[in-house]
Amino acid sequence: MSQVCTPWQRSSRSVGMNNCVETACYADGALAVRDSKHTERPHLRFSPEAWSSFVRHSAEFSAAARSAGAR
Repeated sequence: MSQVCTPWQRSSRSVGMNNCVETACYADGALAVRDSKHTERPHLRFSPEAWSSFVRHSAEFSAAARSAGAR
């Protein structure tokens, strides 16, 4: 597996308990994702399209869950 070409970044929303993931990019635009507690373990690789789809659906799910809880 090729090496990431940007430094690993942690979400600005991840504070305190260290329960988060870190991301980095490959030269071809793919995204690497790893567990911040176990950085020595293998990471996942997503195409830009797959990552965009994941983020979009996560936001839609979160919005639907918030709406359902507001009832």
